[in-house]
Amino acid sequence: MEKEDELQKLNGQVSAPRGGDVEDDDPLVLSSQALAALQEFLADQNKTVASRPPASSVAGEEVSEKVELVTEDWRLSQFWYEPETAETVAEEVVTLSSRFSGCRVACIACPTLYVYLKKRDPSLEVQLLEYDMRFERYGNEFTFYDYNEPEDLPLQLKHCFHIIVADPPYLSRECLERVSQTISFLASPVDSLLLLLTGEVQREHAAELLGVRPCVFKPHHSSKLGNEFRLFISYDPGTRLGGLEEDS
Repeated sequence: MEKEDELQKLNGQVSAPRGGDVEDDDPLVLSSQALAALQEFLADQNKTVASRPPASSVAGEEVSEKVELVTEDWRLSQFWYEPETAETVAEEVVTLSSRFSGCRVACIACPTLYVYLKKRDPSLEVQLLEYDMRFERYGNEFTFYDYNEPEDLPLQLKHCFHIIVADPPYLSRECLERVSQTISFLASPVDSLLLLLTGEVQREHAAELLGVRPCVFKPHHSSKLGNEFRLFISYDPGTRLGGLEEDS
């Protein structure tokens, strides 16, 4: 989910969103009347979803089959994963978690995955790092995160996560560099695994900055995006996720 400089002030330039072209577009300007109407519409939608409890439940209670998320906000370039994508990645994370005692998982800007993980295994320790304050509904498993301040995070989160899943908000090297700093801040220094969901256009930057490779499985979003997305990983999954993509 993309967020930058006070939500782009709703009236400023929208640069390199994940669902569009990588090149910067012309500034997008809304009239005061259109902006007011949009804000009212989104406020009405968010009141409805904010009143719902989280889709996940505590251990021992029945978990809802329907995963509930807040409404996508295009101003933040929010694009939720398709159920098949979210379920596949969540299953992979749960499988990996068995390697660690007291496994802790960090989800950077991927709330869809957080919800599916809690649905899949409510006992799993998962921390969601997100810019959108609507996710405060997840209580102490939510941490406010602005990629422009990559290490402005609580010290108790430093070097304590075994698995990190990141979905950088912009398809740019600058954004990936900052998210990489956050990953280094969070990752356990002894042993940690990384799953990175981002555009194919970031392949070389992802390999250079994080040493990750694409797997055969390709993520998809409920909203059809213009850019092809990939799942890059820091480990050998064997036959899971279709295996690692062979070098061409």
